[in-house]
Amino acid sequence: MNLDTIIEISNVDFAYGRQPALQQIDLSIERGGTLGLIGPNGGGKTTLIKLLIGLLRPTGGSIRVDGMTSIAAVRRGDVIGYVPQNAARREKFPLSVRQAVHLGLSGKTGMLRSCRAEDLKFADFLIGRVGMGAEADKPVGQLSGGQLQRVLIARALSPRPKILLLDEPTTGIDRRGQEQFIEFLLELKKELNLTVVIVSHDLRSVSAMSDRIACLNVSLHCHDVPHRLPADVIFRMFACDLQAMGIGPACDHDHAAADGVHAG
Repeated sequence: MNLDTIIEISNVDFAYGRQPALQQIDLSIERGGTLGLIGPNGGGKTTLIKLLIGLLRPTGGSIRVDGMTSIAAVRRGDVIGYVPQNAARREKFPLSVRQAVHLGLSGKTGMLRSCRAEDLKFADFLIGRVGMGAEADKPVGQLSGGQLQRVLIARALSPRPKILLLDEPTTGIDRRGQEQFIEFLLELKKELNLTVVIVSHDLRSVSAMSDRIACLNVSLHCHDVPHRLPADVIFRMFACDLQAMGIGPACDHDHAAADGVHAG
């Protein structure tokens, strides 16, 4: 693994029984970068995230995270922070915001061990940093969807991970809320020196947040900077056009054909 590469996915295959979900995925993610992972529903985005966080194991190929297997990285507890899609929220969920964020330290310290004072202090700092200081003692079950999202980000960041994975973070947020979230996330990334991976079907939001974008639909169709995404790839995967979405100038068909798939 190159010193500037924090995630290296090499020839990865995965199948649910006989149904292939991912085929021959080669993808490298640079340390300190932001990768947007886009594609249609059922294209393998969430499967790839589950492979990165060790919930699934490849049926072929390998994944290295900060020089370790993805399983070892997750067991370390301070390498990957994960914010899941549509996290369950119950009105009677007993934990307060503070307790929920402190719970994020359990992967680093172990469930039965006391957290260090400096780790608890950092977790409390994060509660304020994500704008939830006034609600620190409020039950999580009473939060709005946007407030809960911020708490989950603070929880994921409490063990000071190097990588933050977000699965569909802007779902259910209006356009103005998405703009505020993008600004907030980019500030956090810079302050905490994070590498960020964002999974989404929202091409506009992902393009605004990401240094590079990977188009995934079972196989990797493109991996490049946002303004160079071939229009024919986007059209095939989303039935839309880059120019129509205001992302940037669409590549002409000849340019896209000459470039082929950018996978580095």
